[in-house]
Amino acid sequence: MKKINLILITYTALLAASCNKNILDTTAKDQIDAEKFFNNATDLQVYTNFFYEMLPNITVYTDDTYTDNAVQLNVSTLVKGSRIVPASKANTNWNWDNLRSINYFLEHYQKCPDQAAKLKYGGIARFFRAYFYYDKVKTYGDVPFYNKVMTADDPDLFKGRDSRKLVMDSVLDDINYAVANIPKEIQVNQVTKYTALILKARICLFEGTFRKYHHLGDHEKFLNEAASAAEELINTNAYKLLTTGGVNNSYRELFARNDQDATETILARDYNPTFGRHGLSYLMTSPTAGVYGINKDMIDSYLMKDGSRFTDQPDYATKGFYDEMQNRDPRLTQTTPGPDFTAYKETTREPVNLNISGTGYRIIKALATKDQWGSNSSFNDIILFRYAEALLVLAEAKAELGTLTQADLDKSINKLRERAGMPNMNLADANSNPDSFLEAMYPNVDQEANKGVILEIRRERRIELFNEGLRWDDLMRWKEGKKVEKPILGMYFPSLGAFDFNNDGKADVFLHNGNAAGAPPGTSSIINVNQKRLTNTTSGNFNPLYNSPGKFDEDKDYYYPIPLEEITLNPNLKQNPNWK
Repeated sequence: MKKINLILITYTALLAASCNKNILDTTAKDQIDAEKFFNNATDLQVYTNFFYEMLPNITVYTDDTYTDNAVQLNVSTLVKGSRIVPASKANTNWNWDNLRSINYFLEHYQKCPDQAAKLKYGGIARFFRAYFYYDKVKTYGDVPFYNKVMTADDPDLFKGRDSRKLVMDSVLDDINYAVANIPKEIQVNQVTKYTALILKARICLFEGTFRKYHHLGDHEKFLNEAASAAEELINTNAYKLLTTGGVNNSYRELFARNDQDATETILARDYNPTFGRHGLSYLMTSPTAGVYGINKDMIDSYLMKDGSRFTDQPDYATKGFYDEMQNRDPRLTQTTPGPDFTAYKETTREPVNLNISGTGYRIIKALATKDQWGSNSSFNDIILFRYAEALLVLAEAKAELGTLTQADLDKSINKLRERAGMPNMNLADANSNPDSFLEAMYPNVDQEANKGVILEIRRERRIELFNEGLRWDDLMRWKEGKKVEKPILGMYFPSLGAFDFNNDGKADVFLHNGNAAGAPPGTSSIINVNQKRLTNTTSGNFNPLYNSPGKFDEDKDYYYPIPLEEITLNPNLKQNPNWK
């Protein structure tokens, strides 16, 4: 089986000469000699192996800390609204190296006489070209589209940006080709037809809702494609939700286990104690590295276990930790530590530790066993695509189209609810009584008949896909960038003093403003509120953004700026609006 973090080895040696050059203005002579390569299935496999390095690594599980979902030690420039126009493309997404490699392959692979190999690897190449341009359009909007290898004297090298419509129609063509031609294989570490279907569903949901809420037109086309791809994947019955461990453990088990299987996971990046480790668990447990903290409005979004809204309770905002954790959606305490938190695979309750979280609400989703908490010591696999996303895409796309039925909910959202031991979502009930808490969160939501259920689907998506790297894209496509300006807060405390977090009669947390002498013996978290601020100085919520509140400019922040150097080199490129 191909391992995503090893597949580069053979191909790197073949392309070493080309890796340090600007791909778009380098001639094919610096690439593999096509006359001597692309002769058999092995050649095609070796070449396309390189493309897997385009896929993310642990950033999948850290990107949410750059959004309203969670905060990190160093507050993101996305949340602070402090992005600037970069001078050069270094450390930006304005990089085209991978595109040239893909196009070079697509110009030469047809010489291989193996028809089955050509269909498979041609499909994989077009999967990655779709992935490449989807990422570019999300970031910059209109971008130059190239489906050929560029040479230094090609006038198209200096063309302007092609329209979003042209680029995304081409992306749709590529991903449709991938779906049609990559074999139906179940492989956790390889791109297959099923991977192409889930990528298509993700791409088309993004594009359809972005066009709808940004009023670009023709959104129905992409929403229908999203629903169709998700439904096709669901109807294959190739995957199902992981339920190992039951409602109180299966969600956590899915992400914390060392090795992924093909029950729910469609594509994962493989790690191993011998050939590949990462530092995710360290970032989740170090007091000086990630210091990740979940936003309280994320915590408040979880329903009660009986399906009622936590935020309908009159005192929800001022509940203490122990009380707010009682009788909630079981996914809550599989995402952040509850009163009886134990480390994965352990049976002894962990001491309460608020020093490693900016908000007090730590992240434990994908936190591995304790022996993996050291620096660069983790080797649990990283999920890139999973079946649950298809269920969410189907429901949202149909809700936005106005075609959603209760039967659709029962085959999608309610499968997720069932795994979590939660009551089913009812279409009529959701639409007859929209949640005011969610209405305030998403003021731009469709105001028509499906408003209530769209809001509930967004709740379900935020909870189910928390910390999987999709939240920023969701806010952008829903035109809800202003959400980052709402307070990002942590746990609530009515005063300074001692607090029992697990109801055992012993203090776990002691808050003081400079004198910790009163902390009861055995208190595991002693917090100086002069350093870890509260909203009302000696009471209120932890306030990690007290000196850098969120900011979002509706006129420019939905896109990134193009580097100045690129516009200087190519005057036909025009900067995104209002970036100076």
